[in-house]
Amino acid sequence: MSYVKPSDLAVRMIDAGAQKSFMSTRDTIIRAYMGGAILGLAAAFAITITAQTGSALVGAMLFPVGFVLLYLMGFDLLTGVFTLVPLALLDKRRGVTVKSMFRNWGLVFLGNFFGAFTVAVLMAIYFTTGFATPPDAVGVALMEIGHGRTVGYAEYGAAGMLTLFVRAILCNWMVSTGVVAAMMSDSVPGKVIGMWLPIMLFFYMGFEHSIVNMFLFPVALLMGGDFTVIDYLIWNEIPTVLGNLIGGLTFVGLTIYITHRRTRPSRENPAMNEAQPAGV
Repeated sequence: MSYVKPSDLAVRMIDAGAQKSFMSTRDTIIRAYMGGAILGLAAAFAITITAQTGSALVGAMLFPVGFVLLYLMGFDLLTGVFTLVPLALLDKRRGVTVKSMFRNWGLVFLGNFFGAFTVAVLMAIYFTTGFATPPDAVGVALMEIGHGRTVGYAEYGAAGMLTLFVRAILCNWMVSTGVVAAMMSDSVPGKVIGMWLPIMLFFYMGFEHSIVNMFLFPVALLMGGDFTVIDYLIWNEIPTVLGNLIGGLTFVGLTIYITHRRTRPSRENPAMNEAQPAGV
């Protein structure tokens, strides 16, 4: 059957986390690099559509194409390993340690960043005709996003930081739901549908995704965005990474693990006992 029931889904999640923990350095970095690059291209695609059509909904509806492609090709995102690898540690899989978990997270972070940054450089060249002209309409939109999601938060101080952090939590709640939903089916159409819906939701709602931001902010800076690298790190990337970790692990990984892997005995139903005939 195509559908995978939740108890089996939990095992698949743990197996995936263990496999990623044991992956070689070379493979981890290559898969993370390509994951970051493809997601960066998808973000550029979605923002281009939004700028040209004036409809954020259309851009959000089409953005998941990048996520679907990178997942089906076996590439990795930091948001996904935040959710999956700790489950293998909690399940006490042999060889999975805190050190191996942080090793995986660190390598995936680096791979995602360099992949997304590569696309940022290429798209900055594209939007400015090799830096010979001012940014086109899409480039201007990217610069406005970079300014609004750094300096825009900073203008509100602690309230802005809290909002950024909450948006990051909500983001990986949805993104990790997409990762897990893809495991609920053994068919390609089932996987695509499972991924598409929560990814579309996160993008349209403007939640903060650490890997998407590894493309958005560098490309804006390369084109002359009105904010600094420090603004990007303090008022976006670092809080976003932390929020993504909490959102994915808490609302997706741990909830499924606790209730479908570490289940408690079912309560006895008195009504069922009373309904049994005597002597049965």
